[in-house]
Amino acid sequence: MKAFNNKVAIVTGAASGIGKSLCFALARSKAVVVAADINETGAAETASVLTSQNLRCEPAGLDVTNRENVNALVDRVAAQYGRLDFMFNNAGVVVFADARDFSDEDWRRQLDVNLHGVIHGTMAAYKKMTEQGFGHIVNTASMAGLTAATPLAPYTATKFGVVGLSSTLRAEGYDLGVRISVVCPGLIRTGMFDCPILNVNKDALIDQIPPGAVWTPDRAAHYILRKVAKNSGYIVFPFYARFFWWLERLSPRISFLFRLNMIRKFRRIRKDPSCQS
Repeated sequence: MKAFNNKVAIVTGAASGIGKSLCFALARSKAVVVAADINETGAAETASVLTSQNLRCEPAGLDVTNRENVNALVDRVAAQYGRLDFMFNNAGVVVFADARDFSDEDWRRQLDVNLHGVIHGTMAAYKKMTEQGFGHIVNTASMAGLTAATPLAPYTATKFGVVGLSSTLRAEGYDLGVRISVVCPGLIRTGMFDCPILNVNKDALIDQIPPGAVWTPDRAAHYILRKVAKNSGYIVFPFYARFFWWLERLSPRISFLFRLNMIRKFRRIRKDPSCQS
């Protein structure tokens, strides 16, 4: 896509999933890509595949929960290339569980990565982009940031925060030359089901997902970039994600009943920890 030709982009969460696919799609669109991830080996593998194809990508180890590290990466990339055109704040974690089963650590980890990590990346890039007078920040939230999802209480809380932050800064950045988009996908075939799933069998949970509801990361990345090139504020996909977002606004009561049904189905496969020896 011409919108990314010779542009400089940082992508967090670049070792796998949507982040890795964004790196591939951006590099193949002739962008200069910095593939950042706490998994340095995975980030290096992403970059290695692209550089072997004579595309421009460099790896960077990055813990998005560390504000100083994020600031340092943004400063270095902007100084090295003379600008920063795109910041894709994509890193995220998830835990599936009934709200009764989350530990304090489960809450802390998701808040640190999904919300504070996005805040760190957003504010570091926003300050740099307002100085240079241009740039585009793309924050990955979720369908769960538009219409609450069960059994994902901490995840939902963080993604609502990302949507709110992005919506606010889209208005604040408008006159300063900075664009903001928020990505709200439904289910994507990433490593999300390799994440912790508390007191529930993973296969039983996967069996509850309707066939065809899950997109591949490559398909998601190409859709995201098409919408970013058009400066879309909300990038919501697939169709059912847009449908549930519309339903949430049109009839909160019906939307609530869908969530109630989801948690009831989840609880049918949940093993009560108090009954386990």
